[in-house]
Amino acid sequence: MKISASIIVFNEEDNVAELCESIAFVDEIVIVDSDSTDRTKEIAAKYTSKVFNHEFKGYRDKHEFADAQTTCDWILWIDADERFTPELRAEIDKLRKKPDSDLPNGFKFARKTLYAGRWIKHSGWYPDYQMRLYRKAASFWDGIAPHETARVEGRIETLKGELLHYTKRDLSEHHRVLNSYTTLAAEALDKRGKTTGALDIFTKSIAGFLRSYVLKQGFRDGIQGLLIAMFTSYGVFLKYAKLWERTSKSE
Repeated sequence: MKISASIIVFNEEDNVAELCESIAFVDEIVIVDSDSTDRTKEIAAKYTSKVFNHEFKGYRDKHEFADAQTTCDWILWIDADERFTPELRAEIDKLRKKPDSDLPNGFKFARKTLYAGRWIKHSGWYPDYQMRLYRKAASFWDGIAPHETARVEGRIETLKGELLHYTKRDLSEHHRVLNSYTTLAAEALDKRGKTTGALDIFTKSIAGFLRSYVLKQGFRDGIQGLLIAMFTSYGVFLKYAKLWERTSKSE
């Protein structure tokens, strides 16, 4: 098993060095930037010669471009704020000793997120299985913006261990990311011909909170669980409010 790490970044100077050091076990590192204004590209170039700049046209396009630059048969997709636990790293090391013909087309593993100083174990954020190691020839990108993801044709197996996600440095960053993501989501819904109204905006927002805090037991994550549920509700509100704004202008 020869593995290429496929990484997309933007203004990740605080993360990119530690990330590259943590995935030094792969055979190739491919990093795709989109006009970062910090030292991301300069730092990344110390770890790999495969650093590219690609105009941002959406996450799916950027991921597809990154995957296309890889040369190994297997791709490991990882974000700049994610790290491997030793157990997950050991699982991947075991795979590399097996005949390629014995392997499925993809592997998923749990992702655990650190949010506002607490590891989240509920709220719909855990175990949050991610299919991140996949056979390039069998893979494709799919999903609705901004949550496009890699998929494969054929069998997927689950690995032990966890991918650690060191998300959002503070609540202000959470708000900034949410604002950006909801704009992309509203655009995607608009392109699909979706519309919305006052009742939809209200009920879907309330449902988002109840799903996160009650159904997904966010209350067990302390005040962080409450914050996640509130942000979830607010994100749903923003997405559909922005959709209404877009569609009402065209009427």
